Amino acid sequence: MYPLIEIKTVPIEIEMKVSHAKLEYSRGTADLEISRGEGGLSIKSRPIKLNIDTFEARNSVVPTAMRSIEQYAQQGQQASYTATATYAQQGQMLLDAKIGQDMITQFAAESTMKNYKPNAGIEFLPSVPPEITWDPGEMHIRYEMDKLNFDWRMNEPQFEFTPGDIELSVTQQPDVIIKYVGGPIYVPPSSDPNYEPVDVEA
Repeated sequence: MYPLIEIKTVPIEIEMKVSHAKLEYSRGTADLEISRGEGGLSIKSRPIKLNIDTFEARNSVVPTAMRSIEQYAQQGQQASYTATATYAQQGQMLLDAKIGQDMITQFAAESTMKNYKPNAGIEFLPSVPPEITWDPGEMHIRYEMDKLNFDWRMNEPQFEFTPGDIELSVTQQPDVIIKYVGGPIYVPPSSDPNYEPVDVEA
């Protein structure tokens, strides 16, 4: 005899995918911005300034009313001082008991000489020159070179961590296959074309 049933088992199939943990380093980036500052050249110049004051020169030719009164007052004061001194001197001399004709002649001569002006009517005008002053010239030169400005912007480095992973997938389910491998069963057995009676007498 041979077995009539064949039993076959199908095992389970599992697929496992493993992803390892990893640490990724991201480099920091740097941005550079360059700006230019323009310089320049500036020149400031001031020429010589000439100042001419002709007030006194004009007063020497055509004096103002106030200046005329002041000059006449000074001349009168000076004349009174001179006459007082002259009269005092002559009076002192006249007190001398030995005065004679020569002294009177001398007084007349001195008076004539004082009033005598050899250049009467001749005078240079203006008698006072103008007052001249000046301010010196100036020149300022300012030069500024161009400037380059560098602006750095640094980003900090970053780390990115990816954890590990395990993935399980069942690709085949377990199974049991039962298969009948025998021949057909006839009821009654005598209907089997290959039936052979069993000999029970032995």
